[in-house]
Amino acid sequence: MTADVRELQRTAVALRSAPARAEQQMTSIVTRGALSIKKTWAATAAATAGRHARHYPRSISYDVLPIPGGASAEIGPDKARKQGALGNLLEFGSVHNRPHNDGGRALAAEAPRFTAHVVALTLRAPWQ
Repeated sequence: MTADVRELQRTAVALRSAPARAEQQMTSIVTRGALSIKKTWAATAAATAGRHARHYPRSISYDVLPIPGGASAEIGPDKARKQGALGNLLEFGSVHNRPHNDGGRALAAEAPRFTAHVVALTLRAPWQ
């Protein structure tokens, strides 16, 4: 008796390399999402910061940190940059200033796109 197991062998090869490919693709999704949030946050902050915090939008940055299975991102004002220390005051407000929530709005705008990319990656997985 003989059996053609070529398809089974191709599947086994695909499954062995799947975690590394998925991790790399997930890192790309996180990086694109972080950049989009940063750009949206900076654009919104430029509109809401006013003349007293005109340098604040340029303080918005992001860092992507690798983690097992993909990456995480930290996005927000960099306190080392000019007017970056105003982030807490501008985002969350104070007794004298209303909160701007530019970062929260940027995150909410990106969430559906990010989720769609993660779902698409999951559906493309070779074990499906």
